[in-house]
Amino acid sequence: MTGDDPRSDGQLVDAANAGDVKAFEAIYERHKAFAMRVATRFARDPDLAADAVQETFIYLLSKFPGFELRAQMTTFLYPAVKHNAIAAAKKARREWAAGDALPEASIEPAAPAEPGSERAELARVMGVLPPAQLEVMLMRFVDGMDNNTIALALGAPVGTVKTRIHHAIRTLREDETTRAYFGVDPGA
Repeated sequence: MTGDDPRSDGQLVDAANAGDVKAFEAIYERHKAFAMRVATRFARDPDLAADAVQETFIYLLSKFPGFELRAQMTTFLYPAVKHNAIAAAKKARREWAAGDALPEASIEPAAPAEPGSERAELARVMGVLPPAQLEVMLMRFVDGMDNNTIALALGAPVGTVKTRIHHAIRTLREDETTRAYFGVDPGA
């Protein structure tokens, strides 16, 4: 199974550059869940997200031979997935607005969490953050990226990433809804 390939991403890239199709399949298997999570975040529809992931890996494949991995694979994939997911969502909205018939799933947002569920409550709490702060928080604490990787993926200085995370954490600490959600005494 290609998802269990023990080679590093760098080794897989080198093998794919040499024409090893299984190496590219291993890259796909290793990173498709990450790509889908990011795509769903921006497209808000599972079908559009799947299309964005497919477009991203087609784009990556077009880079071979000759692709050079200069950072982590997720650093390369993140902006490509984000761009493709946003483009897919915009295209779907334009087509829907123009009256073209689209499948229902293509225009509906991803199924919202059940009201009152933990996921819905957390989404509501995180909703106090501006989009740029929310994005870096998700990249840092959901995707597990370090500040340097986030900066590379966003094409932003590390200081900007640190500032956004700092302001996001400060906002969450000061927000009464967030404090209540995490059981922090409002008077503390």
